[in-house]
Amino acid sequence: MPPAPSDTAPPSGGRRGLLTLLGVDLWERFSFFGMAAILVLYLTAAPADGGLGMSQQTATALFATYMSLNFLAGLPGAWLADRVLGARRAVLAGGCLIACGHAVLAITAAPALYTGLALVVVGTGLVKPSLAAMVAASSGTAKREQAFSRFYMCIQVSALLAPVVTGALAEKVTWHLGFAAAAFGMAAGLAQFRIGLRVLDGIGSAPSRPLTPAEARTAARRVGAVVVLGAVAVTVVVLGVVPLLAVLALLGVATVCLPFLYLRALGRHSAVEHRRLTAFTGLMAASAAFWMIFAQSGSVLSLFAAHHTDRDVLGFTVPASWLQSVHPLFILLLAPFVGRLRAATTTKFAGALAAAGASVCVMALAALLATTGDVSMAWLVAVYLLLSLGEIVLAPVGLALAAAVAPPGYTNRFLALNGMFAAVGVVLGGQFYRLTAVVPQPAYFLMLGGVALAACAAVAGTAKRLSPHLPD
Repeated sequence: MPPAPSDTAPPSGGRRGLLTLLGVDLWERFSFFGMAAILVLYLTAAPADGGLGMSQQTATALFATYMSLNFLAGLPGAWLADRVLGARRAVLAGGCLIACGHAVLAITAAPALYTGLALVVVGTGLVKPSLAAMVAASSGTAKREQAFSRFYMCIQVSALLAPVVTGALAEKVTWHLGFAAAAFGMAAGLAQFRIGLRVLDGIGSAPSRPLTPAEARTAARRVGAVVVLGAVAVTVVVLGVVPLLAVLALLGVATVCLPFLYLRALGRHSAVEHRRLTAFTGLMAASAAFWMIFAQSGSVLSLFAAHHTDRDVLGFTVPASWLQSVHPLFILLLAPFVGRLRAATTTKFAGALAAAGASVCVMALAALLATTGDVSMAWLVAVYLLLSLGEIVLAPVGLALAAAVAPPGYTNRFLALNGMFAAVGVVLGGQFYRLTAVVPQPAYFLMLGGVALAACAAVAGTAKRLSPHLPD
């Protein structure tokens, strides 16, 4: 059995291996962003137009819970990759589940919604941390952050194209054809990954810390219990036994608590120095404020584009979902310049939070103007510009930090922790949007801006204490 790659090992797989990993992530992100671009619009569309007719607050809370569970699922997915499957098999199994989930969503029946979303969540939990760990192994310590930056920049091509393709099919033809296009994208990614496995030089071919027989039996019982609980949760929602908002609230509480509880457990059982783990936790908690705002793109900003934005261009009505392609377009344009910035990790986190706070302050002004009529698309373009600046700085740095802090055998799980804190922000943002039932939208956006700017000030104010305990 080949050993797990360590932080000090030389890069494996070379450039061709990295390109193989990039290819599968391009297609996985195509399916993810393609579906995310149309989900809230589908949920809120009138039944006469093929939608489900949900209220905006309920649809936004459901979308935020779905997004947060995608991040949260990375923890058990990373554990399975580390201890049972190995990263390769985790990617293959997860990709199959994602493709099946999108195919189920293409079925024109409301109960298929929750089953399809559940399959996508489980599959994403297997794929994302395993791909990130394989990228880390392919690049080596010295070029890890650079590799993540390039990787993050390149996959934005999918995020750029996916809303255009799925949005056109969904809004101009039928919603379910958009979901079918997302399924095709994931299937194409799996085919590309399977063909390219031979160039990866053993990366991810086996679990880094395989289970003992006794641990395997215990794990099988726990996985069975989780599967049963998940099936019960989907069933009670589909049958209306428990109100959807109550289920979403319960999942939200669990999402907020889990990363802190898991970090406490890691502090007891892993070899991470206490002060380093504390500094890592502080930055991850601050990053949740950024992801809280980032997650508004697929829900709140999409609804604003659909209902409060003048989208007429020379007689053609631009689909609301297409505006979500502006965000990755800016990342592609800005990444070559932002990638050259050299600054401390804390400085990058603080700068990203400042950009996110500024973006929702701009959004507050746009929402104020929208009270008297539709506003120009330029307002959303400005918001996406600021969000893109923040994301291209914070996202790759967060991944690189998690990979650097992780002790041997824990890389996948620390990368999953980065996603879990993103989930905290996403689910909080979805729950906060329910306030718009009683609070004007401009005030709502100002509140989000205040949270992000406060987190920015906290990181900047503690930088001198945190930096000595963080890896270079």
